[in-house]
Amino acid sequence: MTKIPMLEGLSEYKKLDLAPFSMPGHKLGRAFNKSILELIPSSDITEVEGLDNLHNPRGIIKEAQKLLKNCYKSKSSYFLVNGSSSGNLAMIFAAFQEGDKVLVERNCHKSIYNGIMLRKLKPIFLKNSVEKNNDVTLGIDLNNFFKVLEKESDIKGIILTYPNYFGIGVNLKTIVNKCKEKDIKILLDAAHGAHFGFNKNLPENPLKYEIDMIVMSAHKTLPSLTQSAYLHINKEEYKEKIEFYLKIFTSTSPSYIFLLTLDYSRYYLQEKADKEYEILIDRINIFKDNVKKVPYIKVMSKEDLGSEWIFDPTKIVITQGKEYKSIDLEKYLLEKGVQCEMSFGRTVVLIATPFNTQEDFDRLEKAILELKLVKSENETYKGYNSYLEIQDGDIIEPYKILDKATTLLDINYISGHIAAENITPYPPGIPFIMLGEKISNEKKDKLIELLEDNIDIIGVQDGKVKVVSN
Repeated sequence: MTKIPMLEGLSEYKKLDLAPFSMPGHKLGRAFNKSILELIPSSDITEVEGLDNLHNPRGIIKEAQKLLKNCYKSKSSYFLVNGSSSGNLAMIFAAFQEGDKVLVERNCHKSIYNGIMLRKLKPIFLKNSVEKNNDVTLGIDLNNFFKVLEKESDIKGIILTYPNYFGIGVNLKTIVNKCKEKDIKILLDAAHGAHFGFNKNLPENPLKYEIDMIVMSAHKTLPSLTQSAYLHINKEEYKEKIEFYLKIFTSTSPSYIFLLTLDYSRYYLQEKADKEYEILIDRINIFKDNVKKVPYIKVMSKEDLGSEWIFDPTKIVITQGKEYKSIDLEKYLLEKGVQCEMSFGRTVVLIATPFNTQEDFDRLEKAILELKLVKSENETYKGYNSYLEIQDGDIIEPYKILDKATTLLDINYISGHIAAENITPYPPGIPFIMLGEKISNEKKDKLIELLEDNIDIIGVQDGKVKVVSN
């Protein structure tokens, strides 16, 4: 009998009955009411008479996007059915011209790197601050930001991540004010911040600042299906260009089911989010209090960060002692029936939404209270910090690499060669070695270490890396 691998794999995964502390935000469909569930999958239809067209909205999609605009208080807002990646590409193309010089947070998602390459921009990468006690990245190093602004001329824009995978972001006000002085455009990848501003305990909605364009992954934290997102613009001057590029980067067969859950997420934010996020944050705080005496681990809070940083209290960020690897904790939690979002270095990240039940939290708490850690073979495990703090090699503008001859080279011999594609641990989806970068011996060694930790790395094929031929 012919197999259906996807059916078999998903069926087996469902049988595990895991507590879902990973994306998407609807948590195994728990978020959807009966009315929505009855329309899935029967509403997987096209632009038939009586509905609307995402590429030329005049009816229900136009009405829904207007409600979205009013909800977030933007100038215009759009549904994305190709994920935040398509929104990042669209806003990069709408904001910049070929050859423009842009500041880019080094800790940005690979879709930003793709946009830089395709638009043929000249990137200047900004360093990220690292909080070593908790082994997490914070946001751009403000001292580095100010120095680069003084050194470089003719900067057209800056592309920031807010918040990052750990739920941390830089204070936007300082950056926005400085960029306004120099007439620098500001683009924000707020993939993890679609819920911000809808409860007093959450960080503020970034749209309150004078940021040109913002992309948000609704599916990460809201009751929306994977691959669905929002794009907001704060200046009407971008409207025509954004709508032009969205037609290029958006499927001509958008899923009405995606659109339905995007509209429902907006409704949820307006009608239910405030009260239900209050309950969620209380649950997280109780969990933190109950496990605070467990040795060798720490659950991060806003108090662990300086006043210049924001923190999303719905992210559960667990850091272990310097002798331990997070991948071991992630495996342990999976054995205990808890699905994490990400492990890297010494840190495990869990994403909670109002659709995580008390049973989910009870299972997580029980697992942490019973935790018995096993030390790494290394006396002191270097963890995530060393991954971020290794200095980048010389970088050729990425688009200049595309037409060059390439070869696959054994990972042990890549030092000194130019990377012919981004080499990206996933998650978090941040390139470790960039397309066009001269690979240092230190980065080669760290890449081997990451692979030995069984980190999924895009850009490594059977122990080989694509490099520019000499």
